[in-house]
Amino acid sequence: METGSGKPLGISVHLKDDYAGVLARTIAALKVEGFGVLTEIDVKETLKNKLGVDFPPYKILGACNPPLAHRALTAAPEVGLLLPCNVTVRQLESGEIEVALIDPLMMMESISNPALAPIAAEARARLERVAESLIKPVD
Repeated sequence: METGSGKPLGISVHLKDDYAGVLARTIAALKVEGFGVLTEIDVKETLKNKLGVDFPPYKILGACNPPLAHRALTAAPEVGLLLPCNVTVRQLESGEIEVALIDPLMMMESISNPALAPIAAEARARLERVAESLIKPVD
C-alpha cells in the first residue's frame, strides 16, 4: 500500500480470522489506544445499493483520538481536512482479512508546520500498537 511516490500510506496486517471478528477486534484495539470510531462506511453495502455490484466485505473506519485531534487542530486548523484517521478492514481474495491504518506522519507531510510532527508521531505510535495487538494471539 504505497503512494505514487513509493512511500507507504500506512501500516497493514493480514489476519487469518473471520471478517466480523477482525472488525470487532480492530475497533476494540483502537479504543485501547484512545481512538473512537466516528464514522463507519460499509463499502460493500454502498456499492451494492448504488451500483448493483458485488464487492467483498470492506469497511472504512474514521478513527479519532480527541486529545490528539485537539492538539493538531490548535496547531494547524487546516489539518481538519486530513481527519479523522482512516482505518480499513477488508477481506482479500485469499480469504485473509487486511487491516490497514493510515500513517499520520505521511499525512502531515502535506502541511509545513513543525508543531504537528510530535502529534503525528504519537498518533502513529498508537496506531502501530493497534496493528501489533491484532497480530498477537488471543487468550
